[in-house]
Amino acid sequence: MQQVLADYKTAKIDEKLRATLALLEKFTLTPDALSAADVRPVLATGVSREAVVDAFYVAFLFNTYDRLADTLGWELPDRRYYPKAGQFLLKRGYR
Repeated sequence: MQQVLADYKTAKIDEKLRATLALLEKFTLTPDALSAADVRPVLATGVSREAVVDAFYVAFLFNTYDRLADTLGWELPDRRYYPKAGQFLLKRGYR
């Protein structure tokens, strides 16, 4: 995981994942430059169209949350919050 976070381009990962991450990087950093030609290499690695769409949806949501957090000055809860919240979600789910 640390290799991917440090540099997905040289990390020891599947080429499908590497191609998808490259696509999502462009989607995030230069969305106006994105075209169908950018998706073709990902599909050529064997990633399905459905998986590409799912990846876009997830990236879109994270990008939106990140931009909202930056704009509105959201702060992260104390680290002790996350294990408690995780246990709560495991027991009760999202409601």
